Amino acid sequence: MDRQPVLTGERLILRPLVEADRAALYAVASDPLLWEQHPMHNRWQRPVFDAMFDEALAAGGALAATLRDGGAVVGSSQFRPTRFDPDAMEIGWTYLARVHWGTGLNHEMKRLMLAHALAHVPRVLFRIGEHNIRSRKAIEAVGGVLTDMVDERHDNGQPLRHVVYQIDRAGFASGPLSASRP
Repeated sequence: MDRQPVLTGERLILRPLVEADRAALYAVASDPLLWEQHPMHNRWQRPVFDAMFDEALAAGGALAATLRDGGAVVGSSQFRPTRFDPDAMEIGWTYLARVHWGTGLNHEMKRLMLAHALAHVPRVLFRIGEHNIRSRKAIEAVGGVLTDMVDERHDNGQPLRHVVYQIDRAGFASGPLSASRP
């Protein structure tokens, strides 16, 4: 599967992330409210953001979300292989400028990415911080189903617990993102 395609929707273009996107994405990510429920809630800080951006470039599969109208960078997301299932792909590390919350852009981004991934793998996983209620509700709204998989890691001695949601081909085909809409 090509993890850095160009995907075009009604209002968004997702394209491979490049170094030149760093400043524009930091302008989005520098909003502390974006990260308030995220387990890594300090990603708005420049050194933390830079480490995340560098990791995204190194891992491959990172996409910049740009508006079709004007080309402004409004967010990012990634495709990555998952340790939970060799036949699945993970979509995550997604963030979107708050001004675009509730506008349908997150749904469009997920629809584009899911359609691309599910053409190549039977299911997509989403690993979300257990207490990130906003992200959990967003993935449930696009048809994500909570699994019994849990990812527990530690950061600076603090436990980070993530729950895992899944969308498979059948769920996508019959779910809320199956039809294209603004």
